Amino acid sequence: MGVQTGNRSKKPAKRSARELVLDVLTRVEQDGSYSNLLLGRSLDDGTLERADAALATELVYGTIQRLNTIDYFLERWVRKGIQSLQPWVRCLLRLSFYQLHYLQRIPDHAAVNEAVTIARKRGHAGIAGLVNAVLRSAIRQRADLIVPENLPAARRISLAHSHPEWLVERWIRQYGEATTEAMCAANNMPPHSSARANTLRHSREALLAELTTAGIAATASELSPAGIVLSEGGNWAQTDAYARGDLSIQDESSMLVAEIVNPQPGMRVLDCCAAPGGKTGHLAEKMLDRGELWACDLHAHKVKLIEQQAKRLQLTCIHTIAGDARELIERFAAESFDSVLLDAPCTGLGVIRRKPDIKWAKQPEDIAAISQVQRELLSRIASLVKPGGTLVYSTCTIDAEENQQVIAGFLAEHPDFAPDLVEPTPEHQPPAANLPAPLRQSLQTNGMVQILPHEYGSDGFFIAKLRKRPQM
Repeated sequence: MGVQTGNRSKKPAKRSARELVLDVLTRVEQDGSYSNLLLGRSLDDGTLERADAALATELVYGTIQRLNTIDYFLERWVRKGIQSLQPWVRCLLRLSFYQLHYLQRIPDHAAVNEAVTIARKRGHAGIAGLVNAVLRSAIRQRADLIVPENLPAARRISLAHSHPEWLVERWIRQYGEATTEAMCAANNMPPHSSARANTLRHSREALLAELTTAGIAATASELSPAGIVLSEGGNWAQTDAYARGDLSIQDESSMLVAEIVNPQPGMRVLDCCAAPGGKTGHLAEKMLDRGELWACDLHAHKVKLIEQQAKRLQLTCIHTIAGDARELIERFAAESFDSVLLDAPCTGLGVIRRKPDIKWAKQPEDIAAISQVQRELLSRIASLVKPGGTLVYSTCTIDAEENQQVIAGFLAEHPDFAPDLVEPTPEHQPPAANLPAPLRQSLQTNGMVQILPHEYGSDGFFIAKLRKRPQM
């Protein structure tokens, strides 16, 4: 018998980095897929070399990050408008223009030639001609690709820093023009890679010394007392320190939640929306792993992530439960916790730097809808706090409707709670003692902190600490 030949014996054609990027961007646009998850799965097959994988990552996030600015410039060369094109053609032009306009290290001819090759391979000569003409025009007119300074403020900031105009207008009303522009610019900067030292095992200083000895360049966080920041590119999860439970991967702003909750050993604490478990582990470490810490999440598979974190960190005081946080009042007795943390579901507008899809996916009605959920959650779990105990509310968003307005509405409806404004005494140092001066002052004057993306190079975050009035 002869040896069979045919398509079944052939390996699938290997995609180039730009073809992979095009597939990801097209699916994000057409299906609403999350770029980070889709890119991760696309890179998992290991067909791209490390350098090409890094290029693909930069092209995906960079193109999404600068989306409306790219479209603004492309519009001048597409006669019927960029939206008239097939989604894959539109995405091909976007990722190619991103290379020409934002990545100086990639030669113009390389970006154009591969774009034309892909267009011809996936489409036909007419599409290839269009792609070539548009990109050649972009190169010839490069000096003219400037956002006009005389545009209205929201429009100018929206195009200069690639944010939806409605969102820029909203932030200008809340924070003013200068702060809004600083936030939008910061959202386009690469995020820091940060981790939290497990202080049950060693001090932050000892961990930094150990990392230095291992050839890992890291520095102490200026924002979080337990935080360390990776000075160069790398993956914390691949270090021996992570495997041993010496550290946890967490953003610096997020680390402040447990610092502000400030749970003490022996307390009974509830973390209502706990997955994937970063804050839960930090709370347990602050409690010296002594006491009772309940961690709840709506999804059972996410509860497993909390349990995995607890096991890796060798923490025994953590107990998990899967279910809706609004139903916890049926699971636990009223006034049975010393401290309750609600890290509430939110729009995530504080983490745009890490997840640029968010700014294009959200709409004003999403903010209104999620703020109602936040109010309901906060009101439901409040009864679980002991008299004299604390209720901490946090989000990774910077919108006042989800933050300050939620707290104001809660306090108006729950006169038995008030902002925790405890002043330091020789016997008691409040959690603000180790925080940067502006945050310390904010906590001590109104019981809340709002961290904006441009202030510390961290995620945007909001934290409010309330205390239930003791019974008379």
